[in-house]
Amino acid sequence: MKELSGLSLCFDLDGTIVDTAPDLVRVLNLVIAEEGLPETNYVAARGHVGFGAKRLILEACAREGHTISETRLEELWHLFLKLYEDDIAQLSSPFPGVPETLRQLKSAGASLTVCTNKPGFLARNLLAALSMTGYFEKIVGSRDGVPTKPSAEHIFAAVGHRDKRKIIMIGDSAPDVMAARAAGVPSILMRYGYAGTPADRLRADIILRRFRELPEALFSLGMRVKH
Repeated sequence: MKELSGLSLCFDLDGTIVDTAPDLVRVLNLVIAEEGLPETNYVAARGHVGFGAKRLILEACAREGHTISETRLEELWHLFLKLYEDDIAQLSSPFPGVPETLRQLKSAGASLTVCTNKPGFLARNLLAALSMTGYFEKIVGSRDGVPTKPSAEHIFAAVGHRDKRKIIMIGDSAPDVMAARAAGVPSILMRYGYAGTPADRLRADIILRRFRELPEALFSLGMRVKH
């Protein structure tokens, strides 16, 4: 029997397995230019990537003391989605160690899935553009007909079952930890991600500096992986 057979590893996308901030901020700058605003502060915008495009737009406008109506926000949001979909992986790439580690975990028998608050069609397009679709059995995002993180239902929909003893959530921010807590499953957090809150304050079960540390973290949670 393979060493991780039956284990479901549920991954967040942005800030956990793929560094999407360069593309998201690139598109954000194109969108806010429609309002006559200059390019936004990259570091500040990066900290809000995990909260969706509308939040990115509002925060960028606020940094310039610029206000927009709900109607205008909706228009800019649709423009953002279109521009992003049209060129989704110009600057995005997996974080260091991600492809090798995903291959290792999959080879060890784990079931890998993606649970992201990014619209599902964009998540699937992004992973396809990066030739990463094959690692995952299912990719579930927002607008896929299920409640999104921090709802536990998002995790259960991604892994396809409710056996809490066999699920681990791997992410980078508060919604990931909160969803894991709601589902009653362990959470592992990547310190390098896009969390606006310091990782140590989010009270995940394990916090890692590098994705390559994930197999050892699983071992510390009582799992056995190949080395």
